[in-house]
Amino acid sequence: MSEYFPYQSLRPNQEDFIKLVDTVVRNGENLVIEAPTGFGKTISVLAGALPYAKEMGYKIIYLARTHKQMDRVIEELKAISNKTQVSGVEFRSRKELCLHQYVQNFAPDAYNAMIVCKNLKKLGKCEFFENLKKKKEEFDELAQYFVQKPAEPMMILTHSKMLDFCPYELTRKIAFNSDVIVASYLYMIDPAIRENFMAYFDFDYSDLIVIFDEAHNLPNQAINALSDRLSVYSINRAIKEADEYKEHEIANFLSIFLKGLENLYQEKLRDLKIDEVPIIPESIFYHVFDVLKINEKQLIRILDQMVKAGDAIREDKIERSLPPRSYVGRVGEFLLLWFALIGKEDYLFLMSREKGFSLELVALDPSKALSFVKNVQSAIFMSGTMTPLEAFADIMGIEGKLKKFPRIVKKENAIVLVAKDVSTRGDERSLELYKKMAKYIVEAVKLIPKNVGVFTASYEVLEGLLSANVDIQIQEVSGKKVFIEKRGASSKENDLLVMAFKEEAKRDGAVLLGVMGGRNSEGQDYSGDEMNGVILVGIPYARPTPKVQAQIRYFENKFPRKGRYYGYVLPAHKKLVQAAGRVHRSEEEKGAVVVLDYRLLWSNVRKDLPDWMKETIKPVTLASMKRHLIDFYRGEKIKVEKD
Repeated sequence: MSEYFPYQSLRPNQEDFIKLVDTVVRNGENLVIEAPTGFGKTISVLAGALPYAKEMGYKIIYLARTHKQMDRVIEELKAISNKTQVSGVEFRSRKELCLHQYVQNFAPDAYNAMIVCKNLKKLGKCEFFENLKKKKEEFDELAQYFVQKPAEPMMILTHSKMLDFCPYELTRKIAFNSDVIVASYLYMIDPAIRENFMAYFDFDYSDLIVIFDEAHNLPNQAINALSDRLSVYSINRAIKEADEYKEHEIANFLSIFLKGLENLYQEKLRDLKIDEVPIIPESIFYHVFDVLKINEKQLIRILDQMVKAGDAIREDKIERSLPPRSYVGRVGEFLLLWFALIGKEDYLFLMSREKGFSLELVALDPSKALSFVKNVQSAIFMSGTMTPLEAFADIMGIEGKLKKFPRIVKKENAIVLVAKDVSTRGDERSLELYKKMAKYIVEAVKLIPKNVGVFTASYEVLEGLLSANVDIQIQEVSGKKVFIEKRGASSKENDLLVMAFKEEAKRDGAVLLGVMGGRNSEGQDYSGDEMNGVILVGIPYARPTPKVQAQIRYFENKFPRKGRYYGYVLPAHKKLVQAAGRVHRSEEEKGAVVVLDYRLLWSNVRKDLPDWMKETIKPVTLASMKRHLIDFYRGEKIKVEKD
């Protein structure tokens, strides 16, 4: 057993996992690995990677998507440190690790916090940063204290407050001497953030072992990190800002540019049924070229001027204690990127009216976010839902070993019931269909004890069920409270909703209505009675928007005859499997999955399901579903008529 495994006993297959990780990091290989929830992936990958990392002086960069997942890594490192000396620190954004009141009041996001922080330090206006020099000995001592044993960000924040030090700089100082740095995906998949991160620590990629946790999220996260959007609202604000700061050339340029965009908008989005349309990227500048009689070189000069003006505007606003946003700088940065990407086949250029009229740069190749992987010592990608592993490796451009460990779900603890007579296929959707589905849901909720999750293919399907009064029927028939996920809710609002839902497991139970692919069907853990069954309404295939069609075409060119599967089919199947997985968080937990879509019985869909789902799948009608659920939850040997 590894000296970095702190527990007395190993779970099934854990030793093989640890040995495999140890082998790949020693050989300088990459690994794509699937292991089920409850397996102990976090401690296993650390126990496998740490011996060679410590021996050779490699830095482990452990990347996760949520704070909860990152905190879990620190918990495991603390457990290891009780047995063997190991150090680790968790990065959060500057905004979360900042004591400066100006940043707390005026920086709305991580990007602005970074810009403000840079300017405050440059102007000598951050006492917490200045204290690092004034009280250098105390600062170094505190950093050394935290290197001895891993600590949560809150602990670092508390000590920083006591001594008036910058928590972000303290975290970075600890990271210099830590074996493991835990951070968000963005630290390595966003090119600009990665560049700053690597430059600050003076890391060489060859010194790193990189671990991606819950890596099934990577394709979407990479696309988001490489994409960008600019609203007309921002352009209008930039014009006003330029006038205010007497940047008349910029204001004139933006006014003419905006007029050209409005003309293009009338031409391209006249049809109110269309939300987005691909455009020729150069076309947004045609009006500017025509009116101002400038060439591409002169255009770039103006855009560069906007970026520099943006920096000066932010500095001025900080001096005046105003919110530090610069619309001029933001528009300049976006248009420079847009211009630089013209001619790139791996980007789609869109005009959109979603969330207001805007321009969108949509990345099509998530593997571009992992271009650095070929230079690291070893990269490990792990999740509970990676099947098929070959597809994930293809899409993310990973060369390395592939390994799948079986999901440990006892046969008597799992059942997957698929309704034979309903589907959310577009041409079948109607109020009558939603009423029929509501009957399935109400009956299933009545028979599944305590808490139930109902996850739909889309918000449109969720609204269809609500139009059939599914929430009212659930409450009337089962007496269970109903919680409805809100589109666009803040993290705090959603956390409170889920917390209240989980609390009902201690009483009569409740029902959570949400969508597949959302934070409650993927990012949440439900233990015990918090989720005894899930009902999946439809398969979450995306609408055939220009984005989806472009993704399919791009993948078809890159992977002949696999474009539609990689770009459209597989992402939907993965969302469904993720939602189904909310039921079994350990091998002992018992739960049913009811799928209201007969397409799950089709062989081309079933092949993407995990073994535990394929082995327990049963086609049902409303009547036989009820009998199966009674039998399953009561443990009675009730004879079920053949469907």
